[in-house]
Amino acid sequence: MADPRVMGVGTNILTQPFAPKGASQAHHGGKGFVETLQESIEKVDQQQKAADASMQDLAVGRGKTLHETMISVEQAGISFKMMMAVRGKLINAYHEVMRMQF
Repeated sequence: MADPRVMGVGTNILTQPFAPKGASQAHHGGKGFVETLQESIEKVDQQQKAADASMQDLAVGRGKTLHETMISVEQAGISFKMMMAVRGKLINAYHEVMRMQF
């Protein structure tokens, strides 16, 4: 028989920010893990779109210099690589937690 205190523990674990016992979210003042991750992914997506627009502007001669274009493309590339590295770390952490035995 399942312990009622344990049932449902993992259902909201990603949507709730970490807070010590007795601390409320209002006192914590921070965002949850999922919100932070979503914002980061949106920023990377915006940088990718800005780099694409910059390349198009350069191709049609809309005043973008080669230097500005290369900087925006490199910034987007570095952001994407960083996001993929964080993704890899999260997957490794997930697998490590799954291997734990209680």
